[in-house]
Amino acid sequence: MTTSYPYPLGVRVTGDGVAVAVYSETATVVYFCSFDDAGSETRTALDQRTGHVFHGFVAGVKAGTRYGLRVDGPWDPANGLRHDVAKLLLDPHARAIEGGYAWGQALFSHDFSSQETSNEEDSAASMPRCIVTDASFDWEGDEAPRVPLDETVVYEVHVKGFTKLHPEVPAEIQGTYAGLSHPAAIKHLTDLGVTSVELLPIHQFVQDDNLEDKGLRNYWGYNTIGFFAPHNEYSSSGQSGEQVAEFKTMVKALHAAGLEVILDVVFNHTAEGNHQGPTLSFKGIDNGSYYRLVDGDRGHYFDTTGTGNSVNVGHPAALRLILDSLRYWVTEMHVDGFRFDLATTLTRQDGDAEKHSAFLDLCHQDPVLQPVKLIAEPWDTAGYQVGGFPADWSEWNGKFRDDTREYWGSGDVLSTFTQRVMGSPDVYQADRRSPLASVNFVTAHDGFTLRDLVSYSEKHNEANGEDNNDGESNNASFNGGVEGATDDPAVLDWRGRQQRNLLATVLLSAGVPMLLGGDEIGRTQGGNNNAYCQDNEVSWFDWASVDTGLLSFTTALIELRRSAPALRPLWFRTDPSVSSLRTVQVLRADARAFEDEDWQDPENRAVLFLLGHEGSDTFALLMNAAHNGVEFTVPPAPFGDWELALSSDPEQQVAPPVTTLIVRDASFTLLRSRVSA
Repeated sequence: MTTSYPYPLGVRVTGDGVAVAVYSETATVVYFCSFDDAGSETRTALDQRTGHVFHGFVAGVKAGTRYGLRVDGPWDPANGLRHDVAKLLLDPHARAIEGGYAWGQALFSHDFSSQETSNEEDSAASMPRCIVTDASFDWEGDEAPRVPLDETVVYEVHVKGFTKLHPEVPAEIQGTYAGLSHPAAIKHLTDLGVTSVELLPIHQFVQDDNLEDKGLRNYWGYNTIGFFAPHNEYSSSGQSGEQVAEFKTMVKALHAAGLEVILDVVFNHTAEGNHQGPTLSFKGIDNGSYYRLVDGDRGHYFDTTGTGNSVNVGHPAALRLILDSLRYWVTEMHVDGFRFDLATTLTRQDGDAEKHSAFLDLCHQDPVLQPVKLIAEPWDTAGYQVGGFPADWSEWNGKFRDDTREYWGSGDVLSTFTQRVMGSPDVYQADRRSPLASVNFVTAHDGFTLRDLVSYSEKHNEANGEDNNDGESNNASFNGGVEGATDDPAVLDWRGRQQRNLLATVLLSAGVPMLLGGDEIGRTQGGNNNAYCQDNEVSWFDWASVDTGLLSFTTALIELRRSAPALRPLWFRTDPSVSSLRTVQVLRADARAFEDEDWQDPENRAVLFLLGHEGSDTFALLMNAAHNGVEFTVPPAPFGDWELALSSDPEQQVAPPVTTLIVRDASFTLLRSRVSA
């Protein structure tokens, strides 16, 4: 018997074979199943066991070999046991996966006629294959950009959608990792000025059978099954391990251009769903260790994700899987950070969200994760936790999104809106967190694009096949009184200003700005605000219809932010304990301090921010969300005369010396007083 070890989990090439290790508390036998080019299967039982890890050495297996696992053990779904040796299973630690699924009874360990009756049909012919990979790669001195948070501008984008229709990217690599690393794709990002590319899920995910039955596809990818494998459909070079090298090549190219790579990761659930779902991996290996089961009813799954299951972060096996995955993507794939989908679920080790949960504590103490960006989506279907994550995390600030939309739309939220512009001190300051805890955004993948937000009051999701019942309604009115496309110049002018207002609020506020990819070019989804299943022209970037004016405006905003420390403070500028930080004033349009009753006045939709930074230029940000022009009294310029830095009103003019300025309806104007002037 060849000596093997219970670590690391997964499959790795060593000598003239592979070392295999699989965790299961409830299995009786674990088989490593290799497949030749003809599809013939060879099973090898892992002949050693240490604790709950089955392990062994399998001779003759090399990089490129296709494989899967089979796990024998009790079938007792009422007690959470779903072992079925007839099911070929994906290795949870597989580095690459080839192929897809042939949906049918074979993929389900229960019989369709009865949840309690096992189905012994072999699933191998219906399952994809794991691939033994070669980890070698020439990184050529690759170095992580390590962009400081205060200089970070996040760009949320889909690997496929970004380049699928790009005219300068060769057809054979459009919509792939190679397409994203093409010089034309990178040039758009660097010209725009963003620093960090946040990719929608690229972990191997499952194409849902119910969508395929409708002629649709899972486009977003929030249906993970392989936490170590780059999704194979985004590879232009092949699926037999080539996707790993292609992903690394993409990261290396983005790094060479100074761009970070952040992954949107989905550790809160998997594609296996609830008790009615298929058996593809974790269910058949150790159902109760990897999934949260209902106390007293272990035949069913505890679900705070809305997908059918929740990963059992109260169990060491699930936590190890997540941390192993994070470390792998940092050390082996060189990524620079993670955005955690429904991150609140990951803190629910005993049911309730916990700030000092095992998951958060493990991330905090892990030296590999210390240098990378950790961004939480701080909610799930059972709770809203904005402001509830540790100090070294940033969070998608849903309050920023909602209050900014309401302010520029039709809501009476002036007091809370001013908090958002200052970095949300009402959310973060009491816990001694900085504005950099707040990831500021107004649009993201799951909702309207920016152009659609200002064009539609109602969602138009009919193409999703759910009778327009999916997705959320717009929570503010921006469309200028006309639904959808229009040629009315007045409406188009209104919508253009609103797009610029929203972009400016994101990029001029304290915190970490995030743009939805395509907003800078006026991308539309035709009013579809839940395009998760639209893997087509609805979601792909239309490079033939770029709004060049909006692109230029966004580029100027980002460049202005980069050049001005006053627009990206490290700490709250109203902290009374540090007088040097008192470099922001929030004033009425008449340049006087707000009184308590001013905040309650629904007619008051104007605000002036005076933003300074020691030794740097000062800015006066004049915002008017009213439906009429407002005359602002401009405070004296601290340095050189006030000059126009940027405005959402193309007709705005400034002639020094500036003492008053009229800002038209639904517009902002930014003035600059230069130290060197």
